Amino acid sequence: MSAENSSKTENQKEPANIQYFMDTIKQLQTEIEEAKIELRKMKRVPSGRIGIVFAVPGVMSLAFSIYSNSPILAFIGLGLTFWGALFFFVKPIKYVKSSLLHSSTVASYLTIDRIIQDLKYKGKSYYVPPYPKEVYLPEHLKGLKEMIVFISAEANASMPSIEEVAKSRFLTEKPKGICVAPPGLGLLAHIEQELKTDITKLELGELCDSLPKLILEDFQLAKEIEMKPEDNEVYLRILDSTYKDLYAAEANLKSIHLLGCPLTSAIACAIARNTGKVVTIQKDSVSLDAQTIEVWFSFVEG
Repeated sequence: MSAENSSKTENQKEPANIQYFMDTIKQLQTEIEEAKIELRKMKRVPSGRIGIVFAVPGVMSLAFSIYSNSPILAFIGLGLTFWGALFFFVKPIKYVKSSLLHSSTVASYLTIDRIIQDLKYKGKSYYVPPYPKEVYLPEHLKGLKEMIVFISAEANASMPSIEEVAKSRFLTEKPKGICVAPPGLGLLAHIEQELKTDITKLELGELCDSLPKLILEDFQLAKEIEMKPEDNEVYLRILDSTYKDLYAAEANLKSIHLLGCPLTSAIACAIARNTGKVVTIQKDSVSLDAQTIEVWFSFVEG
């Protein structure tokens, strides 16, 4: 009897542990997204009013200097106008240590590593695009509006059905796997906001041209990014990524190669949304110093 009771206790603990992991992931991802919002507010011009205060008297001084032929007013006007223009065009930038971003992100990957290890999953990750916002869906299919990553238990597993995805469950049975929020989903939201264009309206080639420029100029998350569409796949190369430490051998993260770093994940989400196709990380390659990261995304038909 004692053996049976012990077996029952273990069976009861397993769903509780899975639920605990699921709640932990959601909490960590929420905290990470909130931190990203605070850390990545780079495009602000709070000094606009100060610029007006300097520029208006400066222009007036210049005008009066011409009228009165006064070099003193001209020098004053030039000085005030210069400082006004400086306040208008110079934007304050908040610099954040890459180690801080690493620390705030690594916990989520460690948790997913533990889940994959405990469940003994050996499959791949699949970025499943959401249905367009303008498409009406009945209440029981509302889960299809969310971007998810499906991690399969087996390497050659098929994709879960629409009904299975729509249930918004953590665990799927047919096929076996887990559904998690993409680690780059929050970053993608900021990218779309700055892009000011619906990425679903762009051609894949246009997306591959505009996305790296935006990430480099507005978010400064890497030194260089190259994206190019190939036969049924997209090639990505990132040089000196802010998230390169996640790929380091010391971190020993397994899920980083499944899901990609937040930047890679955001790009995978963008490709999936743009094409409306399921996207998987076919393979990746990381240099020994983690300075260069190469990723090959492929499309899954059906």
